[in-house]
Amino acid sequence: MKKENNITNFDELLESKYGKPGTPERINFEIKAKAFAIGELIKEERKLARLTQQELADKTGTKKSFISRIENGHTDIQLSTLYRLLEIGLGKKISISIA
Repeated sequence: MKKENNITNFDELLESKYGKPGTPERINFEIKAKAFAIGELIKEERKLARLTQQELADKTGTKKSFISRIENGHTDIQLSTLYRLLEIGLGKKISISIA
C-alpha cells in the first residue's frame, strides 16, 4: 500500500484504501459503491417524479423503510426489485449494458 502523501490520482487512492482491483477488500468496496450509486439514481428519479418514499412504496408494493434502505445504499437490490421500482413505480425504462 502507498502512503497517502505519495498519492497522485484517484486510482492510487482507491488502491491505497481498498487494495488492488480483484482483491476481496476492493471487490467489497466496489459492490457497496454500486449499491450507493443505484440508490442515488432511484432517489433522484423519485424526486423528479415528485413522489415521497411512501408513495413509491405504495405504488410498488414495498415498505417505505425498504425504499429508504435502497436510497441510502444499505441493502442489496435484486434486478426484479429494480425493475419494479423504476419501470412500474417511476415509469422509466431500464437498459443494461455490460462492458
